[in-house]
Amino acid sequence: MQIQQNISLKKYNSFGIDASAKYFAPFSSNEELLKLDRDRWPTLRLVLGGGSNILLRGEVDGLVLKNEIRGIDLIREDENYVFIKAGAGENWHQFVLYCLQRNWAGVENLSLIPGSVGAGPMQNIGAYGVELKDVFYELEAFDIRDLKVYNFSLNDCAFGYRESVFKKRYRDRFIILSVTLRLYKKPRFNTSYGAIQEELTRMGVAGLSIQAVSEAVIRIRTSKLPDPSRLGNAGSFFKNPQVTEEKFNELKNVFPGMVGHPGPSGQVKLAAGWMIEQCGWKGFRRGDAGCHEKQALVLVNFGQASGQEIYSLSEEILQSVKARFGVELEREVNIL
Repeated sequence: MQIQQNISLKKYNSFGIDASAKYFAPFSSNEELLKLDRDRWPTLRLVLGGGSNILLRGEVDGLVLKNEIRGIDLIREDENYVFIKAGAGENWHQFVLYCLQRNWAGVENLSLIPGSVGAGPMQNIGAYGVELKDVFYELEAFDIRDLKVYNFSLNDCAFGYRESVFKKRYRDRFIILSVTLRLYKKPRFNTSYGAIQEELTRMGVAGLSIQAVSEAVIRIRTSKLPDPSRLGNAGSFFKNPQVTEEKFNELKNVFPGMVGHPGPSGQVKLAAGWMIEQCGWKGFRRGDAGCHEKQALVLVNFGQASGQEIYSLSEEILQSVKARFGVELEREVNIL
């Protein structure tokens, strides 16, 4: 593993923030991690995958590692399932396409989510009624404390809404090396969430397939979300908050247009984008930091915004939503 000094991270984060790392090194195997000088581990500040879910507020004074572990393998199968192991450094969307080409079902609703495979379990990625936990089997992770590799099962990961043990309990302790998913040989279609069914109708799809569902999801996401390669962003910046049904009904009485969807344990998931839009932020721009014109959940860098400028804008949005609706939003993006 070759450690470089004072490396710009601009091309390694989807916001395009021009911050630098004091030390930087890519790795493509756990063997390389084992060879890293033990004196280096206390200075570890960040492990990058696709860089699609972070906001860098300043320079990173320490070691930044870039996960480039590749490989996709069919490790076993039975009558109903295939078990697919992918390196954490694989691009997530390319992995989805790989599965679709082989008619392995379960990840089609998660098409076009930016980032790497290893980032998936970090926050239990999800979209259009499907979450990673629905197809997750196990993962391998490197413990930087004892320099050993451990296996994590579905229960070990304690997945929640955009949550896992790796975001809080084990934050900055484990490096995910590989992820194994259990995918279906026979599709279990989920087209009831969002506008998937409407898009399928517009596409003139007669016979439903996982490829058609994926294409519908891609069209919907492309119409609403900016391409990070053209406009810096990290996708949805905020989580959709969850409230009790009683609280939702109270809000609905005051704000008849309030949008909510059934959540776990009888709760209601509010549409954060709708509330942000009602507060007047959709399409807002200050300097090069702004809120996307088509989706209020997405904060964007129009070119030269600093991470602190985008963070400050997110704080203003949080406060305005709380003041108007009495609801506290939570950032989905990791702040560094």
